[in-house]
Amino acid sequence: MAPERKRDLLLAMLVENPETVISIHLLRRGDCNVYISGDERLRSVAVLQPKALPTEPTGFGSDVNTLMQKLTQMKGWQCILVDKEVASPLGAIISSQLKTPVYFLDDIYHIPHGQILSCENQLVRRLMLDDLTLLEALPREAQPIGFWGDLRTSLIEGLVAGAIVGDKVVATSFVSARGQRYADVGVYVLENYRQRGLATAAASVVARSVQSDGLIPVWSCGSHNIPSLRLARKLGFIEVSRRTYVVIKKYLRDVSSRTYPLDNERDSETVE
Repeated sequence: MAPERKRDLLLAMLVENPETVISIHLLRRGDCNVYISGDERLRSVAVLQPKALPTEPTGFGSDVNTLMQKLTQMKGWQCILVDKEVASPLGAIISSQLKTPVYFLDDIYHIPHGQILSCENQLVRRLMLDDLTLLEALPREAQPIGFWGDLRTSLIEGLVAGAIVGDKVVATSFVSARGQRYADVGVYVLENYRQRGLATAAASVVARSVQSDGLIPVWSCGSHNIPSLRLARKLGFIEVSRRTYVVIKKYLRDVSSRTYPLDNERDSETVE
């Protein structure tokens, strides 16, 4: 089956919601590979692997044996994000077949209860193409690219706000993915500038702009990322659902550092 056909099949299978907006964004842009069950009528199981982040595929469907079969067809994966009820049985299969423990990390999805809190800060403003050079000076992991492919596209097609101290961007919030109803919001603050309210102000600018555009902002973060959870609540987000990462043990540090960039706490359950 041609790659375009696989992407179209999965796109038709998905309903846009806070859990799927990133996947739908990737499918529409063709920025992912799709591994889907052979029966086109059922299309019950699929795994989406982002080209920009092949280590973290997303699984859809409840047939854990077929999910595992799809995982064996792809290279470079370290974990898989699946429905909570699928995580434990899939983890047992991964652990058995690969002869390694696995860990579970919950991913929590939030949307606003009402209007996002306005948190103005004189250091924070929306960033435009004129600010591209400033953003390029950030470490790669701090650049607000999301799932747009590059900074220029993120600024043009997405939305970026930042805190500027002197001539340096020290915090950003951005639309990491956009659908027809939802927009996923990301945030990053350089370590020496945390706990100053900069993330709150930048995220407020982005999330309120998303609402002004008639979309629903989505805030997703790990269940152990306490600072991010507190920030979500402060802005007016409430939890609506969860999915779970099943992580191969030797990759736990790598995956958790990407999934929880604002918090070093670890509280994971293992399957031996």
